[in-house]
Amino acid sequence: MTTLARKLRATDYFTLGWGTMVGVGWLVIMDDWLLRGGALGTLLGFVIGGALLLPIGWVYGKLVIAMPDAAGEVAYTSAAFSRPISFFTGWMMTLAYFIVCPWEAVAVGRIAGYIIPGIDSIELYRIAGRPVYLPHLIIGLALTALLTILNYRGIRLSATFQNWTSFGTLALFVIFVALGVSRGSVENFPPLFTHTPLISILLVIQIVPYFMTGFESVGKAAEEASPDFQARGFFRAIWMAIFVGILFYASIVAAVAFVAPWRQLIGTKFMTAVAFQQAVGSRAVVNIILAAALLSLFKCFNGNFVAASRLLFALGRRGMVNPRVGVIHAEYQTPSAAVLCIGLATAACMLLGDAILVPVTEVGSVACAIGWSATCAVCLVLGRAGSKGAVTLSPAERAVAVFGLIVGLAMALMKLIPRVPGHFTVYEWLALAIWTALGAIAYPRKTDGAQTE
Repeated sequence: MTTLARKLRATDYFTLGWGTMVGVGWLVIMDDWLLRGGALGTLLGFVIGGALLLPIGWVYGKLVIAMPDAAGEVAYTSAAFSRPISFFTGWMMTLAYFIVCPWEAVAVGRIAGYIIPGIDSIELYRIAGRPVYLPHLIIGLALTALLTILNYRGIRLSATFQNWTSFGTLALFVIFVALGVSRGSVENFPPLFTHTPLISILLVIQIVPYFMTGFESVGKAAEEASPDFQARGFFRAIWMAIFVGILFYASIVAAVAFVAPWRQLIGTKFMTAVAFQQAVGSRAVVNIILAAALLSLFKCFNGNFVAASRLLFALGRRGMVNPRVGVIHAEYQTPSAAVLCIGLATAACMLLGDAILVPVTEVGSVACAIGWSATCAVCLVLGRAGSKGAVTLSPAERAVAVFGLIVGLAMALMKLIPRVPGHFTVYEWLALAIWTALGAIAYPRKTDGAQTE
């Protein structure tokens, strides 16, 4: 029986977790972040919000070691709950990863248009008042095709791409931050908070789950670890991804607020780049920032592509969707059918433009919180029951899992409860209903021959 290729090392798991987490939000919507919290409020919001994810990361590390399965949350919930609950959790997590792919495919065209303004031409049509340009589509489709080929041909190719883009992003980040802060001033920081300190921090914490989703993707490639890989490496990769993610976001927020009077730049396209250009007085720093953004986009796209294809593959292998997506390529040892499905679906969703993808992205952040909550609940159930000795919890560890469950539920509810600022609109509810309906259609009524372990 053909199995997935076992070629991933510790570095690969770190770049998968961190690379899937950090995209280009730090470039394209920095003004929204600072308007929510102010300079200090935004920084503290990311630090506190990121720290709240550490218990959830600990739970994932515990379960990945106990159950190194590409199914991730599907495998975990199958060990404690019913098959429909397991499918629902996996289906929601598939959305959380997949929807990032067309979003990044659209974003690469927008960044290219900033670098080369002539690309913003040949308008094909408009959706929700936003134009869709032919050159943007060509660029996005070309990137989608490249990542589809890389992931079809082998996990080692995909991992090498992920490593180069991840460490390239970090290197360029250090360079442009160093250039900028040498010209900045603490006088640019005010206002430290845009509302009361507490409200400012809470408004930022609300968006942290979306921008720090991805550390749990490590588990989706657990079956592809090299034979000499130590299981504790999963735990270290997850926590390193969270810690580096917190440091990255805190550093970029502090740097932007330091290098230029950020309040005057609100509403400016790609505010981060503009702030550094004002501080340094050179277009060169903008080119470095845009290069870092493109590398960051590539790795985020690829990381979510890997996670989404592995989850879809696992659902097919367990008979929870069409079993044909659960096949492994005999030569490349990749989930080839699932990879092609994600690639084709990404290309199709690109045609909708970014306007239609916004509500689905909001649903994706809630979907991930649902998966986090279910995983923490599984850890508590298995720890109490001592099922097959897979998970054992001390009182302190049980408290960590309980706290992780509370955090996960809170992050989901703050989008679902109407009185909470930033809650779902009718478009988000519609997107959730459509994805749920698709899941109901995909879920087979007969499970003969399905893998359940």
